[in-house]
Amino acid sequence: MIKLLLIEDDAQLLYMVRSGLEDMIGGYEVLTAVNGKEGLQQWKEQAPDIIVSDIEMPVMNGYEMVSRIRKTEKTLPIIFASGFDKPANVIHGYNVGVSNYIKKPYTPEELDAHIKAMFRRVNGEQSRDTSLQYTLGSFRFDASKSELYDKNGEAISLRPREAQILQLLCEHRNETVRREAILERFWPEADYFTSRSLDVFVTQLRKRLTGDKRVSIVTVRGIGLKLTC
Repeated sequence: MIKLLLIEDDAQLLYMVRSGLEDMIGGYEVLTAVNGKEGLQQWKEQAPDIIVSDIEMPVMNGYEMVSRIRKTEKTLPIIFASGFDKPANVIHGYNVGVSNYIKKPYTPEELDAHIKAMFRRVNGEQSRDTSLQYTLGSFRFDASKSELYDKNGEAISLRPREAQILQLLCEHRNETVRREAILERFWPEADYFTSRSLDVFVTQLRKRLTGDKRVSIVTVRGIGLKLTC
């Protein structure tokens, strides 16, 4: 049984998704809240397995709620349900700590697919040997800790998805990794947001690697990405 906290101020959508997951699909206990403040309280009291939240809500929006949760809870899967498609909105969501996006409008079946794919991914990553370390020019990347160390030994903390993408590129350094292969590896439920999300994470990684000109993530137009070092 998956305990899901659904935070949504649209009463009709809230009812449709809750009834669809609990009564039609099954395997879910759906807790609900209508704004970020109520969502925070439910999270503290009920300890859900996953959170699915709207962004624009009264009292407290999704960004503020997630940033507060991430102060103490770093690994809980959180999905934003949003109609926003501007890069700035997507970047802001990942910066405050959201795990993934689903585009509105969505059906309970679509949400179920997103959630199950996310749990499969998390379980797979936990079972993998992540004790690998990589030397990238003057950088050292510790995949097991999601940390990148500069030439002075200062740690640069990466978000989990940044670390996963960088590790994949490290495993195929100086080779082109097809964009479709990256999306399928980390976002099997590919849609507009997942493609945009990859671009966001790659941009952030490039910024983190600017300390050594020998190291770069190159876009091979029409094919994919290549880590050169």
